[in-house]
This record gives sequence, C-alpha cells and structure tokens, in this order.
Amino acid sequence: MSKLTLAIHGGAGTILKSMLTPELEKLYDDGLQNALDAGYAILEKQGSALDAVAAAITSLEDNELFNAGRGSVFTKKGINEMDAAIMDGSNLQAGAVAGVRNIKNPIILAKEIMLHSGHVMLSGNGAKEFALNRGIEQAPDEYFFTKYRYDQWIEIRDSDYYQLDHKEDNLKGMPHEDKKFGTVGAVALDAHGHIAAGTSTGGMTNKRFGRIGDSPIPGSGTYANDKTCAISCTGHGEYFLRAVVAYDVSGLMEYKGLTLQEACHIVVKEKLVALGGEGGLIAVDALGNYDLCFNSEGMYRGVKTSGGINKVAIYKD
Repeated sequence: MSKLTLAIHGGAGTILKSMLTPELEKLYDDGLQNALDAGYAILEKQGSALDAVAAAITSLEDNELFNAGRGSVFTKKGINEMDAAIMDGSNLQAGAVAGVRNIKNPIILAKEIMLHSGHVMLSGNGAKEFALNRGIEQAPDEYFFTKYRYDQWIEIRDSDYYQLDHKEDNLKGMPHEDKKFGTVGAVALDAHGHIAAGTSTGGMTNKRFGRIGDSPIPGSGTYANDKTCAISCTGHGEYFLRAVVAYDVSGLMEYKGLTLQEACHIVVKEKLVALGGEGGLIAVDALGNYDLCFNSEGMYRGVKTSGGINKVAIYKD
C-alpha cells in the first residue's frame, strides 16, 4: 500500500505572529486540522486521492476564515465570484469553474464538470446552468457574506485599487496586512498510488472585469500527474499564470529528473522571485514525498501521513 499523504494550504503571504491574537491563531489551526481530518478520513478508508482533495477543500470553503466559498471577498460590483479546479493524476482529467456565484462549494462543481460535462472549464452563467442541471448545492448571497470581507471592500470600492486579501481591520481582531493571498488547496496520495490536486478561491477584493487568476487554470495554479507530482498554488495569480508554476514543477521532475523538493525550490524560491511573484505551493509525489514551499513570510498549511506526521503551521519555520 502507498504511503497515505494529504497536504493542504489556506493561503500564503505576509503572515506574522504580530498579526494574529492567540485566539485567532487557534481558530486558523483548528480550521486547518479539520480540513486535514476530513480529507484523511477518506484516504484511511481506501478512498481516492481525488475524493480526499475535494473533502479537504470543502471543509476550507465552509470556513469563513478562508477566502474561498463562504467568506469569499467582494468584487468591484460588491458580489462574490469564485473559481476552483481539481485534477486527477491517474488520467490527467481536470475540471474547473470560473466566475461563479451562489455555488456553496465550487470545488464540488469543478469535480462534477470533470466527470460529467465533457469539458475542462465552465464559467459564469454556463457553469451555473450546469450546476442546476446536476443538482449542485446552491446558497443565497447572505451565506457568503461576512462583515470582515464587506468592510475590506467598503474601504477601497471607490478606488481602482484591488486588494490581495487582508488589510487593516475592524474590531474583530483579524489580520492587518494587504499581502495575504487567500486561496485554499489540497494535494493527496491514496492507497492505490494515485495523486490528485485541487484549488479554490474567492479571488481579489475589488477585482474588476471578470478577472480570473491562476487557481482554476490547470498547469498554473493546479496540476496533477502520477508520473511526477500534484501541486496546488497560492499567491499573486498573475505571476503564477505567467510562470505556469504548477506544470513547471512537474516539468522539471519529468524532463530534468529533479526531486520534488528540488523542483519546488527552483520554481518558488528562484523563478518566481526573479519575476517578482510572492506566494507558495503544496506538493506531493506518488512515493509520498511532500513539500510545503513558499517565498513569503508565512503560509497557512498542514500535512498528515500514514507515517505518523500530523501538523499544521502558519509562520516560517
């Protein structure tokens, strides 16, 4: 049996100890652990990496602390638009959704698109129609509303500025910094030796023009191939799109024979930095090797394996 491995992230960026109260830090830790437990429970029952990834991300989407699903940020128009992608390393099938509203769990819709649409990506109204036809759970606007995210948007809605995630906050004691990249993701290796990856995000506060980042783009923010690795990224999406980050890690492993850790280091710590891109990624290969790699001050992250590892972290080691 393969070494069961599940890794997750809840965003990267300028995350410092001074930003979080002990109470808020515990809430983040608990949210990460709950997501790990949800995904790993499937792996323990001989379930697929794909299902484990979807379960872990669903847990993070349901937690308003993270910018995905419930708690997604507001666009220039004052609405929530979400993107997600999932990929199966055993057959290179992928499903993605972009610019959707009122979908309770975009990662579930992405999986449904992969399995039943005949396409890789659906967006906007087309994705909504498909979701209705497939019985994907909907939620009203009120479900996605959080006062913290709304106040973030109110601050900058009359400007041309867009905000990556957290900024100077209200009385809730949330983080105060505008360089936290609010995306969630998961990668997994199952008992059958297959790997999968998924990513979900609410995007950028005050984003305009139907902006889509790297998260739902196979090869940029999400990628999985049993021959190499499974990757989920978090960062300033424009840089990750231009650098085709997720596939670049896979390519370095496939064509240059690099290890997972070597490939992640080159892409995140060298190539992205040279471009001016900040963020990170989580990665796993079919041998159970994993990496939680970032060039920012911190990354909400966690990993659980059949080898006894079970940990969550926020700041740099």
